[in-house]
Amino acid sequence: MVYNSFNEVFVFVAGSTPQIISETIYALANQSPPVYPDRIFIITTAPGKRRALQTLVDGGILARLCAEFDIPAVTLSNESFLVLKDGNGLELDDIRTVEANETAGDQIASFLRRLSAGPNCRLHCSLSGGRKSMSYFMGVAFQLFARQWDKLYHVLVSPDFEGNEHFFYRPRVNQRIEAPARDGSTRYLNTDDAEISLVELPLIFLRDKVSLSGGGVRDLVAEGQQHIDSATVQLPLKIDFAQRCVYIGSTRIELLPTQLMIYASFLRLKERACQHAERSACEGCHSCFVPLAGLSDRRALEGMLPDYDRMYPGNPFKKDELLERWEEGLDADLLRQHISKINRRLKEQLKNPTLLPLYRVDTVRQYARSRYGVRLEKGRICFGTPLPPGTGDP
Repeated sequence: MVYNSFNEVFVFVAGSTPQIISETIYALANQSPPVYPDRIFIITTAPGKRRALQTLVDGGILARLCAEFDIPAVTLSNESFLVLKDGNGLELDDIRTVEANETAGDQIASFLRRLSAGPNCRLHCSLSGGRKSMSYFMGVAFQLFARQWDKLYHVLVSPDFEGNEHFFYRPRVNQRIEAPARDGSTRYLNTDDAEISLVELPLIFLRDKVSLSGGGVRDLVAEGQQHIDSATVQLPLKIDFAQRCVYIGSTRIELLPTQLMIYASFLRLKERACQHAERSACEGCHSCFVPLAGLSDRRALEGMLPDYDRMYPGNPFKKDELLERWEEGLDADLLRQHISKINRRLKEQLKNPTLLPLYRVDTVRQYARSRYGVRLEKGRICFGTPLPPGTGDP
């Protein structure tokens, strides 16, 4: 017996051929190391559920498979099935219309989303059964919500045995089963000749890399695409304090020392004030946005001084002069004036105006007051040397 910390959850899409369920269980039990199901879920139609129960449970297929290959016994109950429904809540007999496909996709995505939120479980999803659209929706939902330890499979069966109503797995002892011949007669096959292979499908895991709030599968895909499009257009931002400038891609934007110090303080908040360090994407999150009151006292100004000092190497008195000038810190009105000038300068220099919302100091209304910050992804910000000319441009 193999022990691990996961609850192994098997998920299938199935139609009129429940064989793919037993074939997949067989294949996983015979791989090295073997994987045995703790729970099984089958996404299907009303006739598909009846067919699975008649063959796998009433016909004893699942019990024989478990006994023959020392698989811990698993049972199928009503809770094991997600029977797809139409827009009126009635169980679907088939998925042949546009409306049926749409609602089926939404239910499959919602189900996978819920299962993937379970702690200490590993999903083993097979998309070999059911209508092709069901397999597609399973794959899309898996790509959006699966963790990197979850698995997506397609089971391959020898052509002579694929879909044969008498073949469910390759037994230890050879059996002769019936199969239709091309001329309409009956022929017999030896199960020892059957081959069952399991292909683990490669994909890009998007969970925690895109922010998804939609419920329907079309909305989820659109949100994911929007996030990817936004991320790919974000040029890296680098601050060069010695040259007192910002590089967005290879575009050099000079700022006055006080403006560069203030802009750098907002950029540093992307890390210092982040409340979701586990997230790799910032889209839709404003946890690093702060009210100006949080930057307008002496303590906040003292926190900005190391960056100001970097602009005057060899002249340590410059930061002292700044402190003497603004003994109480930079008040909110002065900060607003500098923010306006910073944003005006960015707007003048950026070649692509669609980039401006990502790099300017922006405002959101939260908790009945304005909070300020920069929307650019935190992973695109660097405090160091500039990019060589000609790199990073759109």
